[in-house]
This record gives sequence, structure tokens and C-alpha cells, in this order.
Amino acid sequence: MVLPHVLVRVNDDGTLTVRVDGEPFEPDEFAPPWRRSTFGALIDAVTQDRRVPVRVEVREVDGTAFTDIITPAKRRRPQPEPEEKRHEATAGASLVEVTGEGFVPGEDVAVAVIVAHTGATPTGDARALLDTAHLAEVGLTSTGAGEVILLGRVSGTQVIARPR
Repeated sequence: MVLPHVLVRVNDDGTLTVRVDGEPFEPDEFAPPWRRSTFGALIDAVTQDRRVPVRVEVREVDGTAFTDIITPAKRRRPQPEPEEKRHEATAGASLVEVTGEGFVPGEDVAVAVIVAHTGATPTGDARALLDTAHLAEVGLTSTGAGEVILLGRVSGTQVIARPR
């Protein structure tokens, strides 16, 4: 299997020039040019929302380069729960919030102790709502015992926070 090759060149002005298998890959009509801050949306567009694996090569202005293979996430089909059990689970839910900044807009953000995943907003922020009952199961409480890590899957941004 030959993976599509995505070549991203970072320009002096911060915009990105993108080619997929040698062909120009432009943003949607009337959209602004690709920028570092739209890297997540760019990867989603190229991989069709991460359904297709691709080889990504990024060449910086200073000549440095890095290459990675972006693979699709395994999509699980959720098993339907009985209606009464679904109501039971949400009726007593008590949530705590963990927030962080500095993520690439739209990137997948891991929530660790890996209890969930969330996505970054268009401004690069991430937010996770966690059920306090589940936190207790993994040894975390909203009173400050334990920490949660938000990890940007594209940017590598790490935020370590205590549940509020």
C-alpha cells in the first residue's frame, strides 16, 4: 500500500504551502490560507477526518524537517444501552472540569489517566468534563487528590491540572 504523501512548507509569513502527492492542496474557496494554527484542520481535510493514513513531511523556514505517519483512529461503534440504564447513568452524574491552552486548533487531545479524549476548539483551547464517579474509580477526586494530563496529539502540548 502506498500512503499519500503530504508535503507542508512553512513560509516566512507563517502560511503553509501544501502539496498532496505533488499536487497543490488549497484551503476551501474564500477560506484564509493554511497557517500553523490551522494544521489540525489541514490534516483532517487531507485525511478525510483521519479515515485515510498519510505520510506528512513538514519543512520549516530554517531548513529543518520532520516526517510522521498519521493513521486513522479506530472508530468503535457504540453498543446501544437499554433506555433505563442510560437515564440512570446521567441522572446522578457530577462533573469536574479540566482546561488547558496552547493546543493546535481542532487537534485530538488525550485526557489522562486515559479516561477520555476531547478535541481542541478553533482557538486552540481544550476542555474535558469528567464524571466524578469515574474519577473516584481511578483514584482521583475533585478535592485535589490526583492530577489529569491533557496531551495534544499533534502539538505535543502537555497541560497537567488538578480537577476543579
